[in-house]
Amino acid sequence: MIKEQLVRSFTHAALSPDPDLAVAALMISRVEYPHLDAGPYLDQLDAIGREARQRVDAALASPGPAPHGANPEDYARIIALNEYLFGELHFVGNTVTYEDPRNSFLNEVMDRRTGIPITLALVYIEVARRAGVRVEGVNFPGHFLLRCRAHHAAPPTDDLIIDPFHGGALLSEEACRARLRRHTDTEERLASPLLVRATKPQILARMLLNLKRLYVQMNSFPQALDITDLLRAVDPSSINELRDRGLLAYQMKDFSAALRDLQMYLQLSGSADLDDEDRAEHAQIWEHVKTLHRRVAALN
Repeated sequence: MIKEQLVRSFTHAALSPDPDLAVAALMISRVEYPHLDAGPYLDQLDAIGREARQRVDAALASPGPAPHGANPEDYARIIALNEYLFGELHFVGNTVTYEDPRNSFLNEVMDRRTGIPITLALVYIEVARRAGVRVEGVNFPGHFLLRCRAHHAAPPTDDLIIDPFHGGALLSEEACRARLRRHTDTEERLASPLLVRATKPQILARMLLNLKRLYVQMNSFPQALDITDLLRAVDPSSINELRDRGLLAYQMKDFSAALRDLQMYLQLSGSADLDDEDRAEHAQIWEHVKTLHRRVAALN
């Protein structure tokens, strides 16, 4: 019953017109910490945001020189945020235990002041919002980034691309393109738009996908199943999450639930226009379904 209530609350938070990322992220934390009180963490973000606003206002009072192409005021805002979050509060990317699931829970990131790119980005977005600075996520492959869009100015100025995992380092477009080449060698991907804005539901989905991967690697199937339910809440049309939920239920020997989800997955995914890899996966799922039919029949 608690789980169903969590899924309902998370669905409402994630799919609202303008989701509160911190509130939704703390709901995700309840998968691991079911009795977590979100209040103190939201209060902490508010306090950090108030102090950050003072730092930003002070920086704007006398903005210094900015790199070529950057708006001096935007640059002053971001440098003030960086110095406060990474210099004074010591938020830092966790390079030692990157795969630790705690890096994906906002309460742990706030307590330990360390995390992975996506969670440090979420902290940055929420603090920036409270400080009156508009920062958005960038769904960059392999390493989540942030962007402060340039204010309209004459002459035009460049957006600021921020790497929250490396102390708020500012990246050029060429540096981003070089990173992309390390993650993909397909011409189609290299020719696609480089810095695509991440919506808030997409940010939450990326956090959840990372957590699901970690839980599956750890054979923590109940937690992975809970995360899959939250992913379905963010994107109810995702048939891959339906498939994964069925496979996780199979691992947990909940054969009726597994049969229901895998049959629905096969119905929705169809068999037309599949490549060889997808066709092989479909065949494997069909074998699971046949086995499940026998197991469920034996239980009745």
